[in-house]
Amino acid sequence: MQLITLIPGDGIGPEITKAVTDIFAAAEVPVQWEEQNAGQTTFDQSGELIPQALLTSLEKNRVALKGPITTPVGKGFRSINVTLRQKYNLYQNVRPAKTTEGIASRYADSGIDLVLFRENTEGLYAGLEIFDEHNGIADSIARNTVAGAHKICRAAFAYAAKNGRKKVTLAHKANILKVAGKVMLDAAQDAAREFPEIQYEEKIIDNMCMQLVTKPEQFDVIVTTNLFGDILSDLCAGLVGGLGVVAGANIGDDMAIFEAVHGSAPDIAGQGKANPTALLRSALMMLHHIGEHAQADKIEKALNLTLRNKAQCTGDLGGQASTSEFAQNIIANFGK
Repeated sequence: MQLITLIPGDGIGPEITKAVTDIFAAAEVPVQWEEQNAGQTTFDQSGELIPQALLTSLEKNRVALKGPITTPVGKGFRSINVTLRQKYNLYQNVRPAKTTEGIASRYADSGIDLVLFRENTEGLYAGLEIFDEHNGIADSIARNTVAGAHKICRAAFAYAAKNGRKKVTLAHKANILKVAGKVMLDAAQDAAREFPEIQYEEKIIDNMCMQLVTKPEQFDVIVTTNLFGDILSDLCAGLVGGLGVVAGANIGDDMAIFEAVHGSAPDIAGQGKANPTALLRSALMMLHHIGEHAQADKIEKALNLTLRNKAQCTGDLGGQASTSEFAQNIIANFGK
């Protein structure tokens, strides 16, 4: 029985988290949840945005499932997600995007099945900003380290090799960012030499965006820097149905936090309208991470059966089921 930190989050977070834990309980997944929270709700209740109890739980369990979290706006607080990623060096942001029968998309027949590896702790999100008020100049420094570039590029190639993927594409802007871009180019080329069985290609980021919306099925594994990855990951989600149906993971060498990448949607919180698919798929990534492959496959099969029947889905997927009803429909599809 593996102990896992559970972070319900804000807004619709508690609803979709309960849907996932209900599904896991029905499937008899051998995990035990240790619930700790963070974000706006926690701050309102305790005055702490990220309580020490949560950090202690993360450092003990090393694996967590996180619902959407709200960082208070305009109060000087830094993003909770960025804070956790940098504190625990969760340098891999891994985002699969795959077309699924039953999920509407203009690319539904394209056979998209790609995985994006975004460097998660450096680049323009390193927090190195200076504002010269006298001259009205704002500087943001994109810090890319050789060590960080090598780690994310090697992680992408290692994933490709382990999972039977054929190609890794580096998205970059080295034609303009001569120094920072070269750091990523060198790292990716080194990783490509280590994994000669994996095809390797490089694409400039603007061309990459065009190629993704014209012929997305050509891509397999994509690796890139923090800001480019942030943009591309949402673009890829849009290709396969939106943020409500894609999984996400933040992975380091000794800790992993799996999360729904969409927002907390406070406008529909408590109404039973929320779609738990993104968080459930993130939880399935978590099961594969801890070696519970059979359990993950069992739940994924039931989820896919449910998604094919719109009547069993939530409103955003074309159905009329509530969040809890959707979860029960997935449970009813176990073993079919």
